[in-house]
Amino acid sequence: MHPRVLFFLLLCTIPLSLGFGLMSGSLPLTPIEVWYALLGNNEDTASEVLWQLRLPRVLAAFVCGGLLALSGVLLQALLRNPLADPYILGISGGAAVGALAAMLLGAGLATTQLSSFMGALLAIVAVFGLGFRHGERNIYRLLLTGVVLSAGCGALISLLLTLAQGEQVKGMLFWLMGDLSHPQGLLFAWFVLLAVGLCVTVLSGGLDVLAGGLDKAAALGVAVGRWQAGLYFAAAVLTVTALQLGGSIGFVGLMIPHAIRLLGVSAHRWLIPSSTLLGGSFLVLADTLARMVWSPLQLPVGIFTALLGVPVLLWLLSRRS
Repeated sequence: MHPRVLFFLLLCTIPLSLGFGLMSGSLPLTPIEVWYALLGNNEDTASEVLWQLRLPRVLAAFVCGGLLALSGVLLQALLRNPLADPYILGISGGAAVGALAAMLLGAGLATTQLSSFMGALLAIVAVFGLGFRHGERNIYRLLLTGVVLSAGCGALISLLLTLAQGEQVKGMLFWLMGDLSHPQGLLFAWFVLLAVGLCVTVLSGGLDVLAGGLDKAAALGVAVGRWQAGLYFAAAVLTVTALQLGGSIGFVGLMIPHAIRLLGVSAHRWLIPSSTLLGGSFLVLADTLARMVWSPLQLPVGIFTALLGVPVLLWLLSRRS
């Protein structure tokens, strides 16, 4: 498929996915009700549900999906590994340890988010410090450091879950599997997505050169070390922002860039915006299903990112093969 055509189709999915998310839930709304509520012409229950519950959550799902998909594109370019995703370098593990430790101590939402951020920040510093030790930018050491740190954080997460009791366990599991019911910092998340997305799209030519091999990129005058450090920190900022917004939502950063590539897009100037749009629409769909399937009980969105994503990716792989 031509990249321009795919990008146009993905643009068309945005109002469809957002509309589906706004209309669906324990109180179904018609398109007319949604339209009048958005215009502010109603002050009834539908308008209150839309503005206070659904609209913030739908916007949070879209930006969170975009952040994870874009982070996946950058990490796959950085590591030159199609299996890389936003959680491979231990950032989510550090954030999870911080968040779960705060929950175990009975902290509130703000303190939990701060603890999660500090855990992610420590993981970023540790991976970067050990992976790029003494200025030597060894990408394999960076990857190995992240994998080892993830394993250590996994053990700490298991310990914290074992020590937790009752409702604490449920809250911890929701954080680990993704929860968009209390979005915080929505405007900041949109700013990060737009700012980083615009920057890396403008610099996408350098990503294409790096994809051709580090030696070739260096021979063409690309400052490989600076590019690697920049990509790492950009992906880290995107991942931390997504974690603060919706917890640990898996599979989006791995699957979405793959799906776009399997549809015939390889140049990063199209891969970056297309992945961002598809990631956003995909997570809106997954979160809407998480709200609907067992209504009024809400399920973790991470369950549906896997249930929806796995068969689609397998189908694309079978078509491509």
